[in-house]
Amino acid sequence: MNIIEFRGSAVNDRHIARAVEALERGEIVIYPTDTLYALGCDALNARAIERLCRIKGINPDKNLLSIVCADLSQAAEYARIDNRAFRTLKDNLPGPFTFILPADTRLPKVFKGHKSVGVRIPAHDVATALAAALGHPVLTTSVEIADDAEAVEPASIAMHYADVASLLLDAGPGGIVPSTIVDLTDSAAPEIVREGAGDLL
Repeated sequence: MNIIEFRGSAVNDRHIARAVEALERGEIVIYPTDTLYALGCDALNARAIERLCRIKGINPDKNLLSIVCADLSQAAEYARIDNRAFRTLKDNLPGPFTFILPADTRLPKVFKGHKSVGVRIPAHDVATALAAALGHPVLTTSVEIADDAEAVEPASIAMHYADVASLLLDAGPGGIVPSTIVDLTDSAAPEIVREGAGDLL
C-alpha cells in the first residue's frame, strides 16, 4: 500500500490526483474525514462497490450505502433533496453528519432496490477535494476502530487494510467518534438514527 502524507492545511492537488487515478482504476483508497478514516471507492463503479462491500461484510441489498460528495450541488445529482431537506443540509454541512435521503436513479445498479442513500459532505478538505476531483461521489464506509488509541493512527490503519486498499491519504491521526446519522427521507420530520459527532441544527 502506498501512503501519501498531507502536512499542513493546504490540499496537495498532486496527491489528490494520484488517489483519483486509483479510484478510476476501480481500486479502494483510505482517506481522512472529519470523523473516522474511511475506505472509499468510485461510487459509480459497481464492481468496486461490490468488492468494498465484501471487505466490510456489508450486504448491499440490505444495508444503507453512503457517499461522500464535494458539495451540495454534487449531492443533488445523486439524491433527491426538497426545499426543507436543503435547508437542513445547508445548516449542518459540511460537518460530521450522514443524511439519509431518497436516492436518485443515476446511482449504479448496486443501489437499485435502495430507496435511500446516505450523503456525507465532511468538514475535511481532503475528503471533499477527492469527490470534486473525481467529478462524482466516493462510496464511503468507515474503517474499523479497535479499543486502543493506536487504531486511529494512519500507520495502524494501513497495516490493517494492507491487503485490500492500494493507497492511504495520511492527514494525521483520525477520530474515534463516527458521524451522526439523520434520516431525512421525510424532510418535515428529521430523525436521528445514530448519535455521533456534531450537534444537529
